[in-house]
Amino acid sequence: MSKTVSLLSGLLCTFIWGTTFIAQDTGMDHIGPFTFNAVRFFVGFLALIPFAFYFEKNKIKTSLKKSSKKNFIHLAILIGLSLFFGTALQQVALLYTDVANAAFFTIFYVPMVPIIFYVMYKKIIHWSIWPSVFLCVMGGYLLTDFNNATVRLGDSLVIAGAFFWSTHIIFTGKIIKEYNFPLTIGAIQTIIVAILSLTVSLIFEEFILLNILKEKFQILYAGILSGGIAFVLQIYAQKNILPAPSAIIFSLEGVFATIAAWILLNQILNINNLIGCLFILIAVIFSQLLPIYDKKNKFKN
Repeated sequence: MSKTVSLLSGLLCTFIWGTTFIAQDTGMDHIGPFTFNAVRFFVGFLALIPFAFYFEKNKIKTSLKKSSKKNFIHLAILIGLSLFFGTALQQVALLYTDVANAAFFTIFYVPMVPIIFYVMYKKIIHWSIWPSVFLCVMGGYLLTDFNNATVRLGDSLVIAGAFFWSTHIIFTGKIIKEYNFPLTIGAIQTIIVAILSLTVSLIFEEFILLNILKEKFQILYAGILSGGIAFVLQIYAQKNILPAPSAIIFSLEGVFATIAAWILLNQILNINNLIGCLFILIAVIFSQLLPIYDKKNKFKN
């Protein structure tokens, strides 16, 4: 039952991420990418901190010892830094490339996660991950309607960002397995991203309140839902799902983004888009069900 709830949390998280892509792109009409991220994640922090304080304050006091506190802070900083670099590179990339290319190259975290996970922790990955990874990448390609696959500056930034999305997924899986404080972890990583983004924006961008207010709807959506709620859902999802299959589930972001564009922007889904959605859905199902099937067969034998 707990794994089912985690799976549903992952799907809801991915839905929010997919629909947030439009807000991220349109939210930079009057402000820079680091200003957008600074305000977005500070809003996410404000949305999370009251709940973290109310529900987890006593649990943290009783659970964290001096030795484990140091490890918790270390992992929290790692996921905060990973999230900062991942979101920063993705947000800046949207200035130079289109949403379709950004969505495709972001999916590169799917093959990166199992490779990095194996290198870091030397843990064997179920063989079903690799065909699922291939289906995800192919599905992402079909969702983008590429006419020209030239890797531009923006595309390179997204690929670099995919590396940090990979480390974020891996470190999140690590921290939630050891410390069951999803709201607190979510609040810590959002304030880290907000502070670092604000620092960069004050140096390189114009931080003008009136311009920020012009993007208030995009900021509120990306901040409260994506920057706050979705990342907590991600943390809870990874409590019972390993990083590699989690990455495959999160690749549904491209599917939800395509469906959102179809519904909200009246963009027509062609046959390639539909096949791409199907590939990713098959990859998610394959990566989740086959290990369970193999485990049951092994138990019977």
